[in-house]
Order: sequence, then C-alpha cells, then structure tokens
Amino acid sequence: MSEGNQTALARTANEELWGRLKQLVLDSVSSAHSKRAYDQALESFRVWCAQSGPPGFTKATVQAWRTAQETVGLAASSINVRLSALKKLAAEAADNGFLPPETAAAIARVKGAKRHGVRAGNWLTLDQAERLLDLPDGKTLKGKRDRALLALLVGCGVRREELAALEIEAIQQRDGRWCLVDLAGKGNRIRTVPMPAWAKTAVDEWLAAAGFQNGPLLGAVNKGGRLVRQGLGAQAVYEVVNFYGEKIGAAIAPHDVRRTFAKLAHKGRAPLEQIQLSLGHASIQTTERYLGVRQDLNDAPCDHLGIRIASGERTKNSRQ
Repeated sequence: MSEGNQTALARTANEELWGRLKQLVLDSVSSAHSKRAYDQALESFRVWCAQSGPPGFTKATVQAWRTAQETVGLAASSINVRLSALKKLAAEAADNGFLPPETAAAIARVKGAKRHGVRAGNWLTLDQAERLLDLPDGKTLKGKRDRALLALLVGCGVRREELAALEIEAIQQRDGRWCLVDLAGKGNRIRTVPMPAWAKTAVDEWLAAAGFQNGPLLGAVNKGGRLVRQGLGAQAVYEVVNFYGEKIGAAIAPHDVRRTFAKLAHKGRAPLEQIQLSLGHASIQTTERYLGVRQDLNDAPCDHLGIRIASGERTKNSRQ
C-alpha cells in the first residue's frame, strides 16, 4: 500500500474504503454494546485525523491519538476500548491489502493507557434495592412491566442487553426451580441463571397482563398505558432504571443494579464461584475485581486505629 493510500485511510478521504473497513471491524464483534463502542471510537478517530492528526495510518499516528485522548482526561478503560477498535481496523486493512502487514503489527504493539487501582463502582444497599422494587405501580400495565424488568436485573444480575434480548422461552425449570436457560452473554458465553421466586412472580404478573405467549419477554408501553409492541431495546431498559433510581435518590444505571445483585449475594454468603456463573464472567478473578472482595469497607483498617474524638464543641471546650 502506498504512502498516499495510508494517508487517505488515516484522513478518511476515501469514503468507500473507510466504510468497507469500518464494517469489517464492526462485523468482527458480536455484542451490540461493543459494536456501538467501536463505531463511536472509529468515528472519533476519523474526525481527529481530519482535524489534527499526523499523515498516514501508522503506529506514530495511533500513539499521538492515544496521547490526545489522555490529555483531554478520557478514562483509561475508555481509551483502551477505542484503541482495540483501531487495532482491529489496522488488522482488517492489512488482511485486505490496504496496509502493509508490518505497519498493522506495529499498531498492534501500541501500549494501552495504564489504569491504577480498581474502581469501586456503584451499587444499592439492601434497603435501597427493596425500595426500588417496590416503586412501580402494580395496578398499571407499565408498572407491571417495570417491576418485572427491575426484578430480573436485581434478582438475576443480567446485563441490560441480555434483558432486552430475553425471550419467554428462556424461562424454564431446572432441578425444580425457575431459571433463565441458555442465556448468551459476552463472548457468546452461554449460562443458566437461577431466578428468585419473587422475580418469577413479577414476570408472571407482567405476562398475564401483556398477554404474551412467546417471543421477547418485555414490551413497550406508551404514555397512555397501552401496549405498543412486543420487545424493548437496551436503551429503554437504561431509561427505566434511571427513572426509578432518581426516585430513591440514587443515580444508577443497569450495570449498577447488576453489581447490586453480586454485592448482596456475596454479603449473603453465596459462594463466589456461583456468583461468577450467574454473572457470566470468564474467570473468578474477574468476579473478585468486580466485587472488590479484597477490600472490606465494613471492617476497614481505619476502624482499628483506636482513636476516639469527641464532638467539635466538646473538643473545643476541653482545650480551654
């Protein structure tokens, strides 16, 4: 590939070439969430190259882009996701004869942004989780739908994409209990997730009201309380969680509710490996990092310092 073609790829002057390569990258990932993230990453890189990037799609260009992302304060995890998209772009360009293999290999060696420590994340307490589940109005169609939605997030720890794609046929009995059977998660890992009885009750009440027999579990309900269609998108799941979260004074997203499931299960002494299986993590180390089990916030080092300080007023008087 000539230097002129490399420059065209980096500055995306060739719209047809860019479209072809971008589609190849998006087709290489199965998760809808990953597709959106990669699409945004590639378009962001495209704009940056057109405005201020150095000529040529090279290791130096990608390193300069990574530095620019760090300069604006983008989180290390976000930078690394975007970097993965660029590395896939380089690989696809090389495989299709638009980039020298040695250039693609050099881009693949660009180091990701360093992340120090583990983010604590966000989750609900037991009291907050119970309040969240009690908020939807069980007398309305939308309330029944929302209660079933929240119950599956809190009670099963599923991802919002998994919940949006969940079909009624996946709810089956195994060993005498109701489960979400053969749920396809990240990396197309298949798992079966047990359901608590109260979640199954919420689902049954919703299905009885909606009249669904098969197909997508959830459905869209308009402002007038009428069922619009069967099926609900991942963004709609996010909006439902955010709406009820605000009502209990918690700024939460579906992933925070998933973490709540894991935290409450761990606090209730559920075996770590069983939590891992329900969450669909590839390794138990991922679950440990997810839970932050190495750090005990309830029995922290600061609780053992032995220091006792009176209230501000008493302390002031004692000094006099």
